[in-house]
Amino acid sequence: MEQVLCDLVVALRGSGVRISPSETMDALAAASLVGFQERGVLRDALSVALAKSRTEKEIFTDCFDRFFSPDGFSTPGATPPLAADAAPNETDSPLSQMLLEGDRAGLSMAMREAADQADIAGITFFTQKRLYIQRILRGMGVDGLDRDILRLSREDQETSPQTVGALKIGREFLFEQVRDFVERQYALYAASAQEAIMDRYLRHMKLSNLEQRDYERMHRIIQRMVKSFNDTHSRRKKGARRGLLDLKKTLRENLAYQGLIFEPRWRARKIDRPDMAVLCDVSRSVEAVSRFMLLFLYSLNEELAKIRSFIFCSNMAEVSYIFDAYPVDEALMRLQRGTGLGVDLGRTDYGQAFRDFKEKWLEKIGRRTTVLILGDARNNYGAPETGILGLIHKRARRVIWLNPESPPFWGTGDSEMRRYLPFCTLARECSSVHHLERVVGFLVRQG
Repeated sequence: MEQVLCDLVVALRGSGVRISPSETMDALAAASLVGFQERGVLRDALSVALAKSRTEKEIFTDCFDRFFSPDGFSTPGATPPLAADAAPNETDSPLSQMLLEGDRAGLSMAMREAADQADIAGITFFTQKRLYIQRILRGMGVDGLDRDILRLSREDQETSPQTVGALKIGREFLFEQVRDFVERQYALYAASAQEAIMDRYLRHMKLSNLEQRDYERMHRIIQRMVKSFNDTHSRRKKGARRGLLDLKKTLRENLAYQGLIFEPRWRARKIDRPDMAVLCDVSRSVEAVSRFMLLFLYSLNEELAKIRSFIFCSNMAEVSYIFDAYPVDEALMRLQRGTGLGVDLGRTDYGQAFRDFKEKWLEKIGRRTTVLILGDARNNYGAPETGILGLIHKRARRVIWLNPESPPFWGTGDSEMRRYLPFCTLARECSSVHHLERVVGFLVRQG
């Protein structure tokens, strides 16, 4: 039964329930404790071990019921209609005998054993359905059934035609049941593979090519990325609290225990949250990329980094408070539309944006600050104010520029990117969520 429970875990993961290896071990221990006789008791025990929220418990209940639902052979009245005088004999194959005897339990067990041998949990694509149907039928012994039909068709005995007809009906019934079983298993196991393929496709897709229907899925992808970054940062902080053993402090603190170490003391290096200032172009030419950059910032703002956020188009405005004041959807709408933020969404003017930053916020930039700029550097042939970017570069720890355009387009037309490059510690193309993930991961690692 361990393999059965492991297959259930695979199905649950495919349905969106996050299950760690340790939780899988807890589920196996719970199942061995309560046994498999009472379906309801087993379901409740596994739910406690595997489902961690109300949503996950709902998913678990649905998946559990579908996973342990009876197959077609177990349904009352599922025996194929056979001729009354059709009876098996000793020369028939085991599958033929089970069909002629109406042995539903035997057929069900044979199908599930064949499915396990065919690794039905590995079904991924709808094009594999026929392959798995054939594998399961062969595992059940359909070749022997076909030989029995051919043999009986050539015999001249009086009961042979009735038996042949019964076996042909049984073969059709068998195919229908196996096909339905594979359909259910596909619905159970293939969801995770499809989700992974779609997520991988969207991660590397240009954000400017995204359709509105993909936004919700992309939001979930970004939230998972941010959770991964937060988990990594939390482990780093935990490691810092533990640190190296401080021998002198440990001995001093444990003198009262006659040298026995009950209260160790650690030498820990404090790991600060990254200090960031983000300047995000929200003009129409970079609208799609800025949306997901702002979503990244919204998700990172609480735990991972101290972020001062700015948006600009014809001028610049600080919007750090928006992340705390509004839920994510409303915050994104306000940031992209500039609602009540004092930002002018006219012609893009990087020069004016940099002048605004110098006048109001340059003094806030220190040696620990990473300045992250997202924009295509297309300035409508205005003054680029490279000198101000140079001042920011001198004051900040690093300046990173993320450009939605490919490097061959930098400096073409009204793009000032080539003139900004000397004042950037790092400049990268950023046209997909994959690019965003790499840059944010770099910032988290560097601190």
